[in-house]
Amino acid sequence: MTTGRPSPTPEAPEPSVQELTLRLREFAAERDWQRFHTPKNLAMALAGEVGELVAEFQWLTPAEAAEVMAGPAGERVRAEMGDVMIYLTRLADVLGIDLVRAATDKLAHSARRYTVEASRGSIAKIPHPE
Repeated sequence: MTTGRPSPTPEAPEPSVQELTLRLREFAAERDWQRFHTPKNLAMALAGEVGELVAEFQWLTPAEAAEVMAGPAGERVRAEMGDVMIYLTRLADVLGIDLVRAATDKLAHSARRYTVEASRGSIAKIPHPE
């Protein structure tokens, strides 16, 4: 699901998450798609788009994956990330979730759970506090 709008220019700065949310809401309303944009449908569409993003990295070596944006797959990765952002933003809007607040809260939770002292240089999973 792409909006067909060109990339922002210096005269047209990047929209904020709130502006993107409003543009996506308007995009769906203009097409009478709100009835299709249920949480279930949006979550399933989001999962599908994440799968398409993952497919761009499947079978690549770590070195190839690190350089993916420099090659021919770079534009596909960018487009798939755009689709993921669109569906995630639309799902958050339908559910009434402020994405920036949710991410900020999650980051704060992770900082408490994975302190620098306990986690530096380690990928070990730390149990959730009871």
